[in-house]
Amino acid sequence: MHISCRHLSYSYPGTGPPVFNSLDWSLEGPGFFGLFGLSGTGKTTLARLISGELSPNQGSIDKSRDIAILYTHSAERLPGWETVGTHLRSVTKASRASLLEALLRDYEMEDYLECRFSGLSMGQKNRINLARYLVQDFDLLIADEVLANVDEPTRNQILERTKLLFPQKTFLYISHNVLEVARFSQAVYVLPHGHSTGIENICKISCLDQQAGSEAHEELIRERVYTILKAASGSSGP
Repeated sequence: MHISCRHLSYSYPGTGPPVFNSLDWSLEGPGFFGLFGLSGTGKTTLARLISGELSPNQGSIDKSRDIAILYTHSAERLPGWETVGTHLRSVTKASRASLLEALLRDYEMEDYLECRFSGLSMGQKNRINLARYLVQDFDLLIADEVLANVDEPTRNQILERTKLLFPQKTFLYISHNVLEVARFSQAVYVLPHGHSTGIENICKISCLDQQAGSEAHEELIRERVYTILKAASGSSGP
């Protein structure tokens, strides 16, 4: 799986400076990758450009032939007229019914299939929405704050299980939780803050790529967190 942004520029109509200005960036899969940046640096914009929801003003996005890209975010909602179980079964192939059951069990959501989506908490909604995407056909899943409002132990369990269940898929995981992306990503792509003329470069930081059951040394995690935050601030100092 390969994606390349070549001389990519994008500005929202009627706004100030561009979000991206002649950006060159690439992603090679499979693997679990983080995308991190301070608020307003363009994480969601980049996700929407890659997924095809937005078109660049200039430049191009080159992709491997016939790859399937899905983009999901924390604000998505299931239809209000169906129960959770009815909707999930309607969008899941019969061959993936056992995968869906495993995901719902891992997410502790198997007891909520007869509920309507509106009756769930925000964290429960986000877990159901992620499961809905994981049973689809995809080569790259861009997950934008999909575990917001989910408690930390459950988030960690979900990330560990996702990496274990889908080793041949590519994930671009967007999160404001720097500890999370440092711990679980094999690399984090950091969008720097403070570029008044638009972001031209994205910094790549190798991380710990924690697998299920492994213990990452806390000192190494803190080191990666510091490196990521320094890159996100746009600082070039020590």
